[in-house]
Amino acid sequence: MTFTFFSMFFGAGNLIFPPFVGAQAGSATAGAALGFIVSAVGLPILGVLAVTFAGGFDALAERVSPRFALILGMAIILTIGPCFAIPRTATTSFEMMVSPFLTTPSASAQLVYSMVFFTLSFLFAQHPERLSKVLGRFMGPLLLTLIAVLFMACLVHGIGVPSAPSGDYATNQLARGFLDGYQTMDLLAALYFGIVISANVRALQVDDESQVRRETAFAGLGTGVLLIMIYGALSYVGVVSGAIKHVDPTVDTGATVLTNLTSSVFGSIGTVFLGLVFVIACLNVCTGLICTCATYFHERFGTVRGRNVSYRTWQATFTVFSFVVSNAGLSTIIKVSVPVLAALYPIAIVLVLLSLTHRILGARFRRTYRWAVLLVAVESFATCVSSLADMSNSPLPWLEGPLSLLPLHQYQLGWLLPSLIGVCIGVADSLLHERRSRGSESPVTGE
Repeated sequence: MTFTFFSMFFGAGNLIFPPFVGAQAGSATAGAALGFIVSAVGLPILGVLAVTFAGGFDALAERVSPRFALILGMAIILTIGPCFAIPRTATTSFEMMVSPFLTTPSASAQLVYSMVFFTLSFLFAQHPERLSKVLGRFMGPLLLTLIAVLFMACLVHGIGVPSAPSGDYATNQLARGFLDGYQTMDLLAALYFGIVISANVRALQVDDESQVRRETAFAGLGTGVLLIMIYGALSYVGVVSGAIKHVDPTVDTGATVLTNLTSSVFGSIGTVFLGLVFVIACLNVCTGLICTCATYFHERFGTVRGRNVSYRTWQATFTVFSFVVSNAGLSTIIKVSVPVLAALYPIAIVLVLLSLTHRILGARFRRTYRWAVLLVAVESFATCVSSLADMSNSPLPWLEGPLSLLPLHQYQLGWLLPSLIGVCIGVADSLLHERRSRGSESPVTGE
């Protein structure tokens, strides 16, 4: 069960972020990797447990409201689908397979590559089980073998003199690593994976709910241990690669870090092999994500304005949209995704923490969900708007001013205080609502 759990989380995209952390953090990688592991491993495992205990994502999110469950579900699907994760499969594989052999960046080469990539993905998505049955059996072991080879090669090569922390990791490496762990998007995905894992446990003839939770917890812990080991190894790979060749955080990515290493240690043959692995893995992931998104929207929006929208139409829509987004380039996609994920992650974190403390808090004071999520959503989306405005060179001082007054805002953790205030208001509101309900139910006595 642990390896099933692990394969659901770990894909080619997870390979590129830890090395980028190591390459930028350099001599301060230990703290940066710790922050990354907390958000990229700890939070997703807690998310799976939260969803399992709640009985599914919808049951968990509906503790806020049914409309919130629908909105958050759509936001998560679009984020791990056509807005970021699906386009990233094409751009990542292009960066790994094609870019190392181009003398200068070529928009036309990326356009042609992404067109072929998404055409194949769309065709494979018609019968995803055929691709998954073949690739799913060897892609996981192949990726793990690749990581082991890279790590051993780095041990033999040695670090030399680690580079000084640079870019976003010049200061506050622990906090920066925590925020970059959002890029895996695993917490958002975990809100859907939890119910799948618990269903697999039940399929093993485990009927007792406490036993189901126990087995899910063990699988989560085992997966966590594997991910910690792998992310630690990949961070070390990044340190070695950064010592070999400095990276520019404004234009380079984790894909650049890996190709720099393979070209230096293994030559062009190693770079080609690494690229092929990424192309196959990304093609498999892309196919699965297109099917997931199309299924979700077909089930919920099979009819739009009185007209039936087929599953195939949703597939084509998401494929074309992802193709357009992918041509913005990997660096741009990652840059834009940072503020968006910074808006969604606090909401998901608060929802998970409330679920894990449900018996103590949420079950007794039900309005804590609504108030905590509401205040966190206001802060996180305001921060998102402010960050996007800064990226477009149109800062909003009237918005940034109040946000900067929040404790830990400089670390993008300004949502912590609103969440605590929301819990307090929720408790008070629940008690007041309960008192009013009791008052209205009291019998009216008279002479």
